[in-house]
Amino acid sequence: MADMTLLEAVNLALHHEMEHDPKVVVLGEDVGDNGGVFRATVGLKAKFGLKRVIDSPLAEALIGGVTVGMASQGLRPVAEFQFQGFVFPAMEHLMCHAARMRNRTRGRLTCPAVFRAPFGGGIHAPEHHSESIEALFAHIPGFKVVIPSSPQRAYGLLLASIRSNDPVMFFEPKHIYRTVKSDVNDNGKALPLDTCFTLRKGRDLTLVTWGACVVESLQAASTLSSQGIEVEVIDLASIKPIDMATIIHSLEKTGRLLVVHEASKTCGVGAEILARTAEHAMCLLKAPPKRVTGMDTIMPYYRNEDFFMIQEEDIVIAARELVEGWK
Repeated sequence: MADMTLLEAVNLALHHEMEHDPKVVVLGEDVGDNGGVFRATVGLKAKFGLKRVIDSPLAEALIGGVTVGMASQGLRPVAEFQFQGFVFPAMEHLMCHAARMRNRTRGRLTCPAVFRAPFGGGIHAPEHHSESIEALFAHIPGFKVVIPSSPQRAYGLLLASIRSNDPVMFFEPKHIYRTVKSDVNDNGKALPLDTCFTLRKGRDLTLVTWGACVVESLQAASTLSSQGIEVEVIDLASIKPIDMATIIHSLEKTGRLLVVHEASKTCGVGAEILARTAEHAMCLLKAPPKRVTGMDTIMPYYRNEDFFMIQEEDIVIAARELVEGWK
């Protein structure tokens, strides 16, 4: 058991799987000597060598294509894109090949690959370094989409992703890479890829969130508790598949739903959660569900970034409106 950051937990999971499974390889831009742009892969090259830790050219299309080829021929590659917004040159390989490999070959081949990328704002970077486009990948049949929000969940979910026989998009919220710390047990135990995590119990409101927004959501829940409103906070973690059973079970107690995510509002994952709630749990609701999301704009440059990023106060206001306006 060790106290570590989310970034260190990702590194620990990679070390564990590479040590226990010789088929696991890591590739990407600067993942070797430099340990990647955020140092997530530091130490891997020294321990496992050039054949298993491969520095690629600055070519995302190449990374995507080579990863698909490796996975289809028996390896378990973990590819790193330096930022989520850099993934677009590789989209043909991801959408047309990785996601469809099992279907196209009628099960003869699979694509056990993990595509890692840091995502989201909060580090004063330009727009392509600050994308939150998890909904795009959730819309593609054949992908699992995973976003950890704590070191222990990053460790367990990455282990499960590497062991999956189908491709996983694994997005890491870089805003909390080094700011969130907790104990991580390097026991090789994977976490399920299709389950929410209830982080705080409550009776008045169900708050569903993921990624870096988990931090502000828990802070808001604490503030609301001091004001007499008890919020149940759920970390979605698995963007696809969505664990609606846990959400609906929570709504049976609270009757109110608030979804918080950094990504833009239109066609976001929050809209899908609200739609499924309307289909399967409308009768449980005491009030119309609400969303607190990013704006339908491109991420602004750093002087205006705070206006785009969700703050604790935004969540508190929305929660109070949802509870007090619909008693």
